[in-house]
Amino acid sequence: MNALPKVAIVTGAGSGIGRAVTLGLLANGFAVVAAGRRAEPLAGTLQQSPEGRERGLAVPTDVTNAQSVRALFDATKDRFGRLDVLFNNAGISAPGVPLDELTVDQWRAVVDANLTGAFLCTQQAFRLMKRQDPRGGRIINNGSISAYVPRPNSAPYTASKHGITGLTRSTSLDGRAWDIACGQIDIGNAATDMTARFAVGVLQANGDTRVEPRLDVSHVVDAVLYMARLPLDANVQFLTVMATKMPFIGRG
Repeated sequence: MNALPKVAIVTGAGSGIGRAVTLGLLANGFAVVAAGRRAEPLAGTLQQSPEGRERGLAVPTDVTNAQSVRALFDATKDRFGRLDVLFNNAGISAPGVPLDELTVDQWRAVVDANLTGAFLCTQQAFRLMKRQDPRGGRIINNGSISAYVPRPNSAPYTASKHGITGLTRSTSLDGRAWDIACGQIDIGNAATDMTARFAVGVLQANGDTRVEPRLDVSHVVDAVLYMARLPLDANVQFLTVMATKMPFIGRG
């Protein structure tokens, strides 16, 4: 008798890292609930995988809305019965303008999507993982090296990702008694549409504009898979995967 697949939720699964990780999980035997704001890109993600029809589920979700997040986790339980891995990946950035020119709405949009969204998903994951049998599971937060060394004009994004690090630590501690592990992956310059401008030139701390090396997204997928497949008595608390020659060490 074949063992039931482990079940994962990936937020922001319609593009970029979320899409790549969803496909990687499906290819490696996971059942995956693909969550994101728009139905069409989610369907497009699952259509790229031969396993998507059998072990994939697309659930349009606004991670900033508590009701929408609750519906995502209800749909996961209804379809698969449990949750083993949550990849909190959904996120946005604000326009790269001087800090004093940012609007409050721009600030709130980034914090709501990147930090509050991750909290709402984590909260629902706890409620499911604590009660399922066998109990427990793993939460992987997509942080950013920006939390440690910011880029110019990135205050909302950097602050939200710094908050993710705090959420990761608190989740790891609070989940310990319930066999819920939590770790964080900080990614530097993965080659996705979001970083396409890096190949042309991006603003540096000294005011120059320079082309930056990028990392094939397959290496990010491999890193997430490593974390996701660990037994619950082992955890990667923080992992950084980045383009070797990007300006991070020594940035600024």
